[in-house]
Parts: sequence; C-alpha cells; structure tokens
Amino acid sequence: MLALSDLTVLNASLNAITTVLLLTGYAMIRHRRVSLHRACMIAAVATSMLFLASYLYYHAHVGSKRFPGQGWIRPVYFAILFSHTVLAAAVVPLALTTLVRGLREQFVRHRRLARCTLPIWLYVSVTGVVIYLLLYRLV
Repeated sequence: MLALSDLTVLNASLNAITTVLLLTGYAMIRHRRVSLHRACMIAAVATSMLFLASYLYYHAHVGSKRFPGQGWIRPVYFAILFSHTVLAAAVVPLALTTLVRGLREQFVRHRRLARCTLPIWLYVSVTGVVIYLLLYRLV
C-alpha cells in the first residue's frame, strides 16, 4: 500500500510517462502508424486521468506544500507553477475533445486541434515533473 508521501513520486512518474506516450504517439502518426498512435494517445489520456485522481486525493488529504526555495529560484518556480496551472486547466477539455474527434474519425478537425493541444499537453506534463523536482527534491 502506498503512503500519502509516495503519491508525489507517483504523480511525477505519471507525468513523465504521459510525456513519453505523447512523444511516442506523435512519432507514430508522423510514420503513419495510426493504430500505435491511437494506443499511445489513449494511454496518455489514461495516465493523465490517473495523475489527476492521485493529485486531487493527495492534496485533499495533505493540503499544499510551501515552496522552500529562496533567491532567484523562487520567482522561477512560481512562474513555472503559474503557467503550468493555467495550461493544466486548459489541457483537460483540449485533450478530451482532440481524443473524441480522433476516435470519431473527424480527422481534419482532430488534426487542427491536436496541433494546439500537443504542445500545451507536453508543456504541462514536463513542467509537472519539474515542479515535483523543485518542490520535493532539489530545494
């Protein structure tokens, strides 16, 4: 059984896995391997959903952790955290809409939205790991 403190590592790991799945899914569609692309993107949605459930559970039971860093790293951390938070809220409907359009074979609309969704989703998943490292490991 996981302790509450283990959920921070799980959350960062789920973000890292999501990043790998997104990049792999992008590579697969560039090579016209549609079924592998679909599998990667569905898995990316699943890992993101697991992350969100774990994240909400952790913060409902633990609350927030204050950033302990001082000096130049403090404004850097908060800039990353702010942009991550805003874009994380945006990526949920973007990713779900993009996924639904792909599954419904609305490929023109899917592709158009995916061009916007992918970089935002990648940024959110990568900065999620960076925030974990800054908050729990490096400072």
